[in-house]
Amino acid sequence: MPYESSLRLGVFFLVLAIMAAAETLRPRKRLTAPRFRRWFSNLSVVLIATLLVRFLIPLVPTGLAVTLAERGWGLFNFLSLPQWLTFLPSVLLLDALIYGQHVLFHHQRLLWRIHRMHHADVDIDASTGIRFHPIEIFLSMLIKLAAIALLGPPPAAVLTFELVLNGCAMFNHANVKLPLGLDATLRLLVVTPDMHRVHHSTHPHEFNANFGFSFPWWDRLFGTYKAQPDEGHETMVIGLNILRDPKYLSLPNMLAIPFL
Repeated sequence: MPYESSLRLGVFFLVLAIMAAAETLRPRKRLTAPRFRRWFSNLSVVLIATLLVRFLIPLVPTGLAVTLAERGWGLFNFLSLPQWLTFLPSVLLLDALIYGQHVLFHHQRLLWRIHRMHHADVDIDASTGIRFHPIEIFLSMLIKLAAIALLGPPPAAVLTFELVLNGCAMFNHANVKLPLGLDATLRLLVVTPDMHRVHHSTHPHEFNANFGFSFPWWDRLFGTYKAQPDEGHETMVIGLNILRDPKYLSLPNMLAIPFL
């Protein structure tokens, strides 16, 4: 897939620009922190994470899937199933994996210390969707590569999963106000901003709900779905009570959060 990097980068900036414009024109919730400062730190951390992971793991998920397909390795390749038959199951299984990984990062104490940098953002918008600690991105990459090595999914399915995951992460974190009827329809198929905003509440019973990134079905299936925040979207408090100091808006202090 010679154009994979260009496609991924193009989709990333396109979705980010669209959601940034949408939440500027039709915001769901008033922001409490300087937007430029937050965006600078959040974009900087994703750049650092990307460079670090590419340096430490010189193998991308799609490239691994291509190698597995060429050598007949992995469950689906071993069974010699046609790619059209394994495409959708591969995307769904990889998305379910991300749901399970997200739940694990909330309930295992050491992993939560890493993941809480994502939740420490005192506002939620499209930039929050890419605000993950480099250590978490590194661990997530290892988990994805292991799952791909086990399954042997079609390369096209892996690329689709990656594009959908990245695009949905920015969409469902966006501070955009959708018509209630549209939100109710969309959340049957995809995680919407109102659905995921609940997950960024300061209340434990809410930030331990709605773990899905792309598809909403896993939360409903495993009993972690919560339709709306108790205090309403406009008045709910975003972030973590223990990390509300403005100093955590700076990049160095963000990176230090797992070690506090």
